[in-house]
This record gives sequence, C-alpha cells and structure tokens, in this order.
Amino acid sequence: MKTNLKTICCKLIFISVLLASQLNAQTVQNYSLPSLLSENKLEITNGVRFIKSTDEGKDAITIDVLEQVAWLKGVNFSNGEIELDLKGKDALQNSFLGVAFHGLNDTTYDAIYFRPFNFQATDSVRHIHAVQYISRPDYPWERLRKEQNAKYEKAIIPAPDPNAWFHARIVVNNGRVKVYVNNASTPSLEVDKLNKQKNGKIGVWLNGNFASFANLKVTNY
Repeated sequence: MKTNLKTICCKLIFISVLLASQLNAQTVQNYSLPSLLSENKLEITNGVRFIKSTDEGKDAITIDVLEQVAWLKGVNFSNGEIELDLKGKDALQNSFLGVAFHGLNDTTYDAIYFRPFNFQATDSVRHIHAVQYISRPDYPWERLRKEQNAKYEKAIIPAPDPNAWFHARIVVNNGRVKVYVNNASTPSLEVDKLNKQKNGKIGVWLNGNFASFANLKVTNY
C-alpha cells in the first residue's frame, strides 16, 4: 500500500511539474509579412500601399513612400523578443525603419528604429545616431536628444552595411529594452521604457522613402 501511495505521489508531482512547465513555456510565432499583406492582416493607415518583394532570397514587404506603422492585426505583444530582417539605404535623412510595440494607436507606442545612413558615418556625432528608442507621443527623438543626448540612441558596432539587409533582435522585458544587431552578443542599445504601457499592438515602423522588412518572429514570454 505504501509503495502504491509513493508511486501515485511521484506521478502527481511529475504531472504538476509538466503542467507548470507548459504554462510557463514561451510562445514563439513566425510571420510571413507578404502573406499577412495578401490576407489583409496588416493594419496600414493613410492609404499607403506596401508591395511584396523578393530580395536576396528574402520574401519581404517594401514601401517607397512616407508612412508610419503597419500593425499586425490581432497580435498582442507584452514581454518577449521581436526579430526581423530589415533593409534601408544610405540616403542622408531619408531612410528610417524599425519596429513599433506596445501600441495603443497610430500616435501612442514605443519604437526602436534605425538610421542606416549613419551606420558607417565618419562624423562622430552622426555615428552615435544609428539606433534609436522613442516613446510617442511624449518622448520623440527630438526631446530625447535635447534633454538626454546619446542615452536613447547609440552607434552599432560593428557597423552594418547601410545598403544591405541586417538582422535585429529586440528584447522587451519588465520595462527594459535591449537591441541586438546581426546576432551580436552585446546589445547596441539598452534603455528603460519611458512609459508604463506593458502590452499592446506590434508592427513594422518606417519614416522615409524606402524600407523593406522580412522574416518577422515574435516571442511572448
């Protein structure tokens, strides 16, 4: 009898541990951005149109006019990781691209974005303006640069080719944001979020006249 009870207790403990591990498991979702575009699952404002593209084997979406955010319909992001491939161009003040997250609408969200034209800039000031964190509407880049220069924007070392695809991994966890570029082990940028929003919409962000995005993967912790 004691042996049976011991066996039953061991089984119950095993089942409890298994259930707990399943509940705490990460949720990873890969997204084909061209497929989302075809299925009308990207929320794009202002009537601006993305097009599907293939570049160096990457199935991507591309835009060549000014826009803000293309939100993924029905996708919520809280703590976790965002990974994707991006491609801008080396055109001064004309290529800004990245990711928006914890969005409430088109004017209230956090974002990490890149300035490819500054990746390999020889000017020391421009060089540290390669990757940027913002929190709209209260903390646009202008305010952050004026009040806390070089804290919320940094250089990327080693600097990527400004005209080529590069990979970004953005880790958002308990109010802390880290940005890793091209599988680097050290973050290019690490900051505290500037608002208390803990979840919300996620989308690709751009401001300029050219940006391509591919291979989006979202992991919710």
